[in-house]
Amino acid sequence: MSQEIAVIGSPDFTTGFRLAGVRKFENVPEDEKDDALDEAVMRTLEDDDVGIVVMHDDDMAHLSRSAREAVEGSIEPVLVTLGGGAGSGGLREQIKRAIGIDLMEED
Repeated sequence: MSQEIAVIGSPDFTTGFRLAGVRKFENVPEDEKDDALDEAVMRTLEDDDVGIVVMHDDDMAHLSRSAREAVEGSIEPVLVTLGGGAGSGGLREQIKRAIGIDLMEED
């Protein structure tokens, strides 16, 4: 069974992913993020068809503590955040958590 990518965020953020073929998405307008983002995230985490959840790094600040802990602790689906100043170190950790090994480790 193959799993899908889901994108959560503002319509501006999700549109590019939708054009690239991502079928699962949650549009949460900027002015509704404090109220609606938690619910969108939890709905997506509970979807068995989703293997990767993509969000903008800035949206993490809008999540409640319990929703943030749920996405940060989630192994499947794995959360990938884009934007912000995380750099490759953040991406490296996300990949390591997703597949269980460090692909960039030097022997």
